[in-house]
Amino acid sequence: MTAANATHPDLTAVHDRLWTAVRAGDENEACAAVVGAVESGLDPETALLDVIGAVQLRVGTEWAANRLTVAQEHAATAIHERVVAALAHHPEHRGPAPSRSRITVACVDGEWHALPARLLAEVLRRRGWQVDFLGAHVPTPHLIAHLHQTGARVVALSATLSPHLPTAHAAITACQAVGVPVVAGGAAFGTDGRHARALGADAWAPHAREAARVLDRGLARPEPLAIRQTVDDLPHLTDQEYTMVVGTRRELLKETLVELEDRFPPMRAYSDRQRQRTAEDIGHILDHLAAALYVADEDLFSDFIAWTADVLTARDVPAHSLDPALEVLGHRLRDFPRATRILRAARDTLATHLPAPRKPGDGQHV
Repeated sequence: MTAANATHPDLTAVHDRLWTAVRAGDENEACAAVVGAVESGLDPETALLDVIGAVQLRVGTEWAANRLTVAQEHAATAIHERVVAALAHHPEHRGPAPSRSRITVACVDGEWHALPARLLAEVLRRRGWQVDFLGAHVPTPHLIAHLHQTGARVVALSATLSPHLPTAHAAITACQAVGVPVVAGGAAFGTDGRHARALGADAWAPHAREAARVLDRGLARPEPLAIRQTVDDLPHLTDQEYTMVVGTRRELLKETLVELEDRFPPMRAYSDRQRQRTAEDIGHILDHLAAALYVADEDLFSDFIAWTADVLTARDVPAHSLDPALEVLGHRLRDFPRATRILRAARDTLATHLPAPRKPGDGQHV
């Protein structure tokens, strides 16, 4: 049955079939679900964004709720990447020959969540762009070398995690310095794109379809070789708080772990594995605090703390342990006004976000 005379498959049914396949780790069934739906009349772009993209989002949600393991999440992502490749190389659905300008799609240095960028690259290919997809974790010097070699007219830059915002800023500035505009996308730039604007990106898009529309409208070419310093975009960085927190991260982590054991007695009974996980969590807290200092956004850090509390609760880890950790950091950084405000706001958010601590005699286990 050809796409011309097919009845379009039900989108919800295709979504559920793909979810069941990736949940089971069944790559063949996942490919059959998506490619079969496209062969039955589903628009390939819809399959990419509203099926694969939507299921990947569900994978992340299920991981956060502790209903998928890290291994299952990674397996699901790998399956989705292969399904995208199968669809991209399908003889009847690989898209038109390139007829538009060359664009580079890449993830910032350190960013390993490449599937959103891959989906954008496929959408743009299907709309006639000549796309160079560089994948995850692209160091800025290599990105700039690629632009010189290929003559790409635009860069689409992806970042999912907020701690990568400083690196994203460096990449945006470097691209513009060689006369190439940047459209930014990904969760790191904020749900409203405020961080993309703060970092001087030429445009921001919340999803692939909007990115395609932004590119259709066109982006002005930046003045090449224009000299722009970091503080030109972010003048608050002159207080050096971001630099000091990043520069003393190792010491802050060690000092916080030592003091936290005194303020949170249950930690004394932690196993080596639990202590390692605690150190990793505090490291993430420091990285997000640094990102919040970089872009001067208290909500960035507070939202991360609330999300972390939910993840810990889903894993039966006492999320109340976050507050003494924030208190310790606040004490250590008491001479840093912006960091102090950010930590105080996060503690206030945590106090309203968490249920009241359990007490003896309330009918629950202590």
